[in-house]
Amino acid sequence: MRKDFTERLLRGLYSALLYALLPVTLYHLIWRGFRSREYFQRWNERYASYEGRPRPVDVWVHAVSVGEVNAAAPVVNALRKRHPHLKLLVTTITPTGSERVRALWGEAVEHVYVPYDIPGAVRRFLHQHRPAVGLVMETELWPNLLFGCRDAGVPVYILNARLSARSLKGYRVMSALIRRVLGVVRKVGAQSHDDGERFIQLGACREQVLDTGNLKFDIAVPDKTQAIRAAFHAHQPERPVWIAASTHEDEEAAVIEAHRALRRRWPDLLLLWAPRHPERFGRAAELAREAGFHVGSRRADTWPAAGDDVFVLDTLGELMAFYGCADVAFVGGSLQAIGGHNLLEPAAVGTATVTGPHLHNFTEIARRLQEAGALDICADAQELITLLERLLADTQRRMAMVKAGCALVEAGRGALEKTLAMVAPDLPQQSTAGSA
Repeated sequence: MRKDFTERLLRGLYSALLYALLPVTLYHLIWRGFRSREYFQRWNERYASYEGRPRPVDVWVHAVSVGEVNAAAPVVNALRKRHPHLKLLVTTITPTGSERVRALWGEAVEHVYVPYDIPGAVRRFLHQHRPAVGLVMETELWPNLLFGCRDAGVPVYILNARLSARSLKGYRVMSALIRRVLGVVRKVGAQSHDDGERFIQLGACREQVLDTGNLKFDIAVPDKTQAIRAAFHAHQPERPVWIAASTHEDEEAAVIEAHRALRRRWPDLLLLWAPRHPERFGRAAELAREAGFHVGSRRADTWPAAGDDVFVLDTLGELMAFYGCADVAFVGGSLQAIGGHNLLEPAAVGTATVTGPHLHNFTEIARRLQEAGALDICADAQELITLLERLLADTQRRMAMVKAGCALVEAGRGALEKTLAMVAPDLPQQSTAGSA
């Protein structure tokens, strides 16, 4: 009884705070909308206000944004192949995640935004979709959403679960509530032993946590990679190329300065530039022009011209293929305290990689790549230039990094099968969606 009362009290306080902050969510959507117009659309989904009859599904997969959608892709693809009778729903939070879902699966899966974590919206969301099982990617521990699943009889698994030391400290502010949230989760499939131990420290029972490995190692090289690489090199024969990928606003000046410095030695060097957020595509091009570079873009020009110094990749879903067009890759979100981005994509397509020091979201992957000799980590923007210059000048070193990276990715595969085995007990043997 004490436990029930404590949970109700904690949930009540948490929910009261979220209701008080509802006006802030409107401000957030408007503010983001001025930067990315997609945030002005589909507000009904953010608050779980649906028209028409419920649209039941069998399996619900939640992935926050592009990175999590990509990590979920092997699972979704395997479920579609092995259980074609099941109806799937994939939810995201960001418009870029939404675009990635549609790019990967079109109308073959249902898609909506997951609602804000307020009790009424959660109830409406679960009533509308009535999933038989929920698969939540990485670290989405929304209390009302997970408690709502328990109350609705929906078993939930956390897949590819990761929890950095920094995130562990942050969640401990709400440790009493989060411990109870983890108690309603069926299993936690951790990316690594260390991630699993941190979930246990947060409150998960040891028997709940399985070290399934990182699904990102089960990454599939896009079918169009070879075609894009061939077409690119047909337009840019014998030209050195580097790529700055998933960069954030505070890293853009460093990218410009690095390109300026590198071109003193390689005057024909081309920069492929893929900012992390679509709202920065245009600004990155402006910054490059202001620095005196001739700029082209994927959307406007398709392929870089001979006179282009910088080519902005302003499309979604093509980054991994364009990694394969570069001699060296810099993966952003790492010169500032973002925590880094996916380092396995350039490794999988065979590109030598440099990243910054802020890698708390990819600590284990970065460590393994560095120990294998497949990754260089710079201390700051100045050392980034040094490492890029060294790799551009040393073909043998680049090829050694490529070989090591491809081998590590191949050796790391296997998380998909472990993950599917973990969730198998709760997968419907036949579709229940049509009977609701």
